[in-house]
Amino acid sequence: MPMQIYRAGSRPSGKGPEEFFTGNVRIDPLFGAEEPARASAALVTFEPGARSAWHYHPLGQHLVVTTGRGWTQCWEGPKKAIQAGDVVHCDCGQRHWHGATDTTAMSHIAIQEALDGQAVVWQEKVSDEQYLSEVEPD
Repeated sequence: MPMQIYRAGSRPSGKGPEEFFTGNVRIDPLFGAEEPARASAALVTFEPGARSAWHYHPLGQHLVVTTGRGWTQCWEGPKKAIQAGDVVHCDCGQRHWHGATDTTAMSHIAIQEALDGQAVVWQEKVSDEQYLSEVEPD
């Protein structure tokens, strides 16, 4: 098939699994990695206070922030503010987390590739102390 159109609403929204997220998170799949492609994407919406667990992507990840304000942090790095219009690149294997601020929702499109069928490796949850740490000024 030379072209496929995925109609809005044709793929069901899902709740971000509690083992990988803190707070209310909705995941709307955009496209999957269908052979021979390796890329997949989802629109992820974080309510205030919601965030991912620590994780990494074997082939990296791009986040396109579409609405709101949020925070992201690489392991042993400073917490940074992100907002609508920002694009974040998480390098291959770089341990990180991302989510909304404590008062503002945030949505982003997450794009990643799978290596041997695996696009993400989940780790422990981000602690409240880590989440509420100081934000590095721009």
